[in-house]
This record gives sequence, C-alpha cells and structure tokens, in this order.
Amino acid sequence: MRRHTRTRKPRGASVVGRRFEVEVGPVAHGGHFVARADDRVIFVRHALPGEKVLVELTEGTEGDKFWRGDAIEILTASPDRVAAPCRYAGPGLCGGCDFQHVALDAQRDLKAAVVAEQLRRVAKLDVDVTVEAVPGDVDGLRWRTRQRYVELRGGGRGMRKHRSHDVLPVDECLLEAPTGPSYEVRGRGFEVADGGFWQVHPGAPETLVEAVLEALEPQPGESAIDLYAGVGLFSRFLADAVGPGGRVAAVEGDPEASRLSERNVPGVLARAGDVAAVLAGGLPPEWDTADLVVLDPPRVGAKRAVVEEIVRRRPRAIAYVACDPAALARDVAIFGEHGYRLRTLRAFDLFPMTHHVECVALLETGGAELRRGDSG
Repeated sequence: MRRHTRTRKPRGASVVGRRFEVEVGPVAHGGHFVARADDRVIFVRHALPGEKVLVELTEGTEGDKFWRGDAIEILTASPDRVAAPCRYAGPGLCGGCDFQHVALDAQRDLKAAVVAEQLRRVAKLDVDVTVEAVPGDVDGLRWRTRQRYVELRGGGRGMRKHRSHDVLPVDECLLEAPTGPSYEVRGRGFEVADGGFWQVHPGAPETLVEAVLEALEPQPGESAIDLYAGVGLFSRFLADAVGPGGRVAAVEGDPEASRLSERNVPGVLARAGDVAAVLAGGLPPEWDTADLVVLDPPRVGAKRAVVEEIVRRRPRAIAYVACDPAALARDVAIFGEHGYRLRTLRAFDLFPMTHHVECVALLETGGAELRRGDSG
C-alpha cells in the first residue's frame, strides 16, 4: 500500500514550498482532496471538503497540470474534523494514514463517495454506495494484524513519509493490532506461509466470505473457479457449498500459496501461474464452462485478458472482490461490454484511518444494471 515518489522530467521551476489559501472541494481517489489555485488543480492531503486551508505545495513544477500539497493550517474547519489520535499523523509525518483527522463515520462517507465517483466516471453507472463498518478494530485503530516497520541504524524503528523514501522514527503505530492474525474462519483452519498474503483486518476473512457466498448463492453440484485464490479462503467455503457433486478450481500466481490451497481445500483443482495464461490454456477442457467465479485480484485489478477469459466460460454469477475502486470500475465496464451487469455492491471499511476500501460486486447477465436507490 505504500507509494514512493516517482522520478519524472521537470516541466519548469519547482513550486515546492509555495503556499496558497484555498477552499477545499470534493474527495478524490487516493486519500486527497481537490482544490484550485493559480489555474491549477491541487491535490491536498490533511483537509476536508468545504474547509478553507493554507496549503503548502509538496510536489510539482510550473509546467505541471496539477500540484500536490498539504494543508498546514486550517482556517475554517469542517464539522467532521477531529484531533488525530496518532501523534505521527499530519503534514510531513507518517504517510500511512490519510484520514486520522476525520471522524470515523465521515471517513466511510468519503470512501463511499470515491467508489460511487469511480463507477460513475469510468463505468457510467450511478450507484448508491454505503461503506459498512467491520467488527475487529477499536474505533478504527488496532486492526493491523501484520505490521512492517523500517529498522533504523543503531536500533529503533520507523515509518516512511508520504510518497517518500524518508523515514520517520516512531515508538508505535496505533493501527497495529495487539495480536497477530488468526487463520481460522468459520471453524476452518488455514495454513498460510510466513509472510504470505492474508487479510490484515481481523474481521475481513469472515466478512468477505459471507458477502461472496451471499452474492453467489452457490448450489450443490455447481462448478466454481476461484481466481487469485491465495491459500484457498473462498475455495474452502465454495467447496462446502457445492458439495461432493460439484467442483472447485483455484488459480493463484504464487506457487507456495497454490500448494497450500490444496492442503486447505480437499479436492480442489489448484493451478499456479499467471491467471490469464492459466485460464487460456492451463485448465482441463471441462473447465471451459463454469457456473460461478470468484475474482479477487491485486490492486491493479483483473484487466481485459482475465475478464474476457471469464466471460468466455459464461458463468451465471461473478463475485468480484476489489481493493481499488478505479480498477473495479474499469473491469465492471469491460464486463458490461460482454453483457454482464452490476447487480449488487457492498463496500467494507477494512482499512480505517486510510483511504482504502474493499468492495464485493456481483455481476450477472441480463436484466437491468444496479442503479441509485437499489439495495446492495
């Protein structure tokens, strides 16, 4: 989730350090807010819509179309502004949290606005989005069951600043959970490699499994393909639902995770490799059709090659688990080209205090698209 500054050719003199008084506009994807000054868009962190703030530019040159900056002084505060619980959150400090200055309910409203805006702009869908709280954190804190620090020379530890390699020494991160992850979900234990992927919010595995099963409604005897399957979280419960008369295939890029999925999901057909390539020729012929698909790609999304391999199999339902609203909207639009419509959408606050949000979208063929006012 950490982003570093990209090196690019300057387009004129640097504007870093310049200051402007601005009125802050809407939230944008990425944890910042839109403002304007000197005929430029400024993406501002540590602000809120409707506030008047003093912005200090942190990135940009005179020829850029947009600049980046931090709100270093709040001239008129939003009613949704709160004191950040962490002393390392703020301009020039730790880059891990975008929204510690925002009341928790308002954080979720901001995330809902971003998901809705991406679907409207990219997929041309007008969807009413609600971001649901998930049990397992403490008022938005103490939920990261896995946490990485930068080890400092001479001892101590630190966190990186926003879009930077610079390290800020810290005593603790308030997002860090008091215990590590539990690999048991619904009474089923999972083997996970050291450092292997597992949802970091303690409520995430149960919540996502429930949302996927509710969306797909798997029936005994059906066939299901779990893509980007990890160690088989969704495969395990799909296998239970389709029963001995059904079948489940799990496709995963990491060979170790794929191997573990075979141990975690008895009877699964596990394949390791690039997902698009496996779908194109790495599964037995009987898997050229499937009733159900679970799609849980990394932040970049599935992209066209994977989407088109899925729709070639004409599943009756697809559950798309997405951690990036922009990638989700792009892929929903591609599915739409092939007749698959967004039926339901649920969004979950699995990353409180940050701009990140998780969605579970159901796509099916025929009928009308999900529209504003429809329940997800």
